[in-house]
Amino acid sequence: MNIYLIIILAAILVEYVIDLVANHLNLKNLKTTLPGEFEDVFDEVKYAKSQHYTRETTKFSNIQSTFMVIVKILFILLGGFNLIDMIARGAGVGNILTGLIFFAILLLLQEVVSIPFSAYSTFVIEEKFGFNKTSAKTFVMDIIKSLLLSIILGSIILAVILLFFQKLGDFAWVYAWLIVVLFSFLIQYLAPKLILPLFNKFTPLQDDELKQKIRNYVRQQGFKLKGIFTIDGSRRTTKMNAYFTGFGKYKRVAFYDTLQEKLSNNEILAVLGHEIGHYKLKHILKSIVISIFTTGITFFLLSLFIKNPQLFAAFRMEHLSIYASIVFFGFLLAPLQILLTPFSNYLSRKHEYAADEFAVETIDEPVAMKTALKKLSVNNLSNLTPHRFYVFLNYSHPPVLKRIKNIEKTLGK
Repeated sequence: MNIYLIIILAAILVEYVIDLVANHLNLKNLKTTLPGEFEDVFDEVKYAKSQHYTRETTKFSNIQSTFMVIVKILFILLGGFNLIDMIARGAGVGNILTGLIFFAILLLLQEVVSIPFSAYSTFVIEEKFGFNKTSAKTFVMDIIKSLLLSIILGSIILAVILLFFQKLGDFAWVYAWLIVVLFSFLIQYLAPKLILPLFNKFTPLQDDELKQKIRNYVRQQGFKLKGIFTIDGSRRTTKMNAYFTGFGKYKRVAFYDTLQEKLSNNEILAVLGHEIGHYKLKHILKSIVISIFTTGITFFLLSLFIKNPQLFAAFRMEHLSIYASIVFFGFLLAPLQILLTPFSNYLSRKHEYAADEFAVETIDEPVAMKTALKKLSVNNLSNLTPHRFYVFLNYSHPPVLKRIKNIEKTLGK
């Protein structure tokens, strides 16, 4: 049997089983007794609702992942990729355009398979628990916009990568690496101005008191900020969020309107302080450096498997190609990703603790970080007692109880 096929199928099944085990342990770890730290914000009804939400989303996730694993394995074993390749080649265009058609068909198929699950999650589960505010029109338009963006932006970068590997020989991976890095920076610059406004309306912050608090704080921290905006997050969900867009002196902060409705100005400032902490403590820079390095390693490894006959045989392909090599290498890379993702999450959790500490130590009302986390957890029906193995595998942020205890420790210094 083909060794590459064995590795790929094993990776798919091992990841699936690990996720099932982690989900099972996570559900078993749900506690009926409300943690004492949350007695001031959670009542018994709300806490029971949060546990019900965890159970329902986990069970749905298990169903979805089971279906996806079956589809993926059957698609590989029955020669689905070869069928798509033959359709793409049937267009009678050059190698690069054929590759773009190949990727576009795969993207469309993936979207068709995932839409029913996305719709059920949005209009059944999220609706049941009071989160959903998305209309059918918005849901459909989001899908169309996302697909068009993926096709347009993806086609540009893929065409360049395919051209490099077709024309530049052994060092094509270096040029591909550099162009992807440059493209990612360009997207970071364009996102606030051209991409994000396609999905949300950005309005300059109207709350003068909050605006002045933010300006004073960022000035104290020597942090450059291009603008402060509110986005219409309530058009899709009642969940709360805030984030930065852009980079360098073009950074903008965006608050969901739901965040302003349910958090005090000091709590919003604490959330902002946490995000600024990531920049001031060089977490963002470290993440960028790691991303650039891993992207380079990935492209180098990809160059070793371009048009590998045995790898193509694993997918029952009749023709070798650069574009299919990229897709198949992604499958081959999966075992490494399974091993590395928990360690990436571990580093991210360490950064989250440090950013919490930065906020607590720099804002005028240190306890606001703690109360903001509590309100966010209540509003989003967060699982307060996740299992350690589930956290190890999936959490890029520490469990909220651990964050609160770390904040209390910082406050006590």
